[in-house]
Amino acid sequence: MERTAVLTLAFAPMPAPFVHELRVRYGECDPQGIVFNANYLLYFDVVFTELWRAAVGPWREMVQRGVDAVVADASLSFRAPARFDDELELRACVAKLGRTSLTTEIDVVRGEQLLVSGALRHVCVSTETWAKTELPEWVRSGLEPFVSAHTASG
Repeated sequence: MERTAVLTLAFAPMPAPFVHELRVRYGECDPQGIVFNANYLLYFDVVFTELWRAAVGPWREMVQRGVDAVVADASLSFRAPARFDDELELRACVAKLGRTSLTTEIDVVRGEQLLVSGALRHVCVSTETWAKTELPEWVRSGLEPFVSAHTASG
């Protein structure tokens, strides 16, 4: 009986990451001809904002409803450089959906080559007080389809 449960879990559908495509612009490169490292945080913000738009709706609507999300932590690991005119895929999934925060794992990929991987942790705050507040249910339910499989099962 346990074996059946394991097989069922092994073949459970895994949500695909949210993907946003981006072409490296000349102004994002440094004198070495590669994307300047700080610009990867900009790329992370772009894919997070687009994931949010797809999952929850326009950012401005959330703010009008009295909540905002601010970056509390950011981490990046560099593996290979991107260059001017490269076509990149920014892949994002929600790694953790907590009570007041969420963590998004992000990969920057060229073809199938992983260039940069990292994570952003956003904390939900009240727009009146800027104090930490719970993620509203409408935000949580919008993001749930993007929660990674290892998070959903663990």
